[in-house]
Amino acid sequence: MSRVRVGQGVDAHRLVAGRPLRLGGVEIPHERGLEGHSDGDVLLHAVASALLGAIGAGDLGTHFPSSDARWRGADSGVLLEAVVALLRERGFAIGNLDATVIAQAPRLAPFREAMRDALAKRLGVEPGRVNVKITSTDALGAIGRGEGIAAQAVALVEERAGA
Repeated sequence: MSRVRVGQGVDAHRLVAGRPLRLGGVEIPHERGLEGHSDGDVLLHAVASALLGAIGAGDLGTHFPSSDARWRGADSGVLLEAVVALLRERGFAIGNLDATVIAQAPRLAPFREAMRDALAKRLGVEPGRVNVKITSTDALGAIGRGEGIAAQAVALVEERAGA
């Protein structure tokens, strides 16, 4: 009998000049990018956090502390792949992932499928197991003023038989 576990992740970063905007591992044309110790990809951070939560393995700061210069400017996809490797080492497989990006600008709907496909590839699952949604705050709050972008993710993992 397999065990099923669920994890939830959230991340948000400020938009700043002089950085590319990456979401879900996809570069999005925009005049500003996300601030962060790594590349600031809030979608990949939220997904990695959800997976860590599902297996009871702490958070991103535990595994990739901002005090460690190795992670300065790092591709968040590399961090996510390390989390997926840990998940597999502990005997789990990804069941499915549901994620939401919250942004007022830029318009992200044209990039939704590319983000889903890039996420599925990094997770090592078929795209049908990954869902990416886009929403705004209808101009409310810091995100609504275009000051930043946030993401939330929920992951379901299953313990593999014999693990």
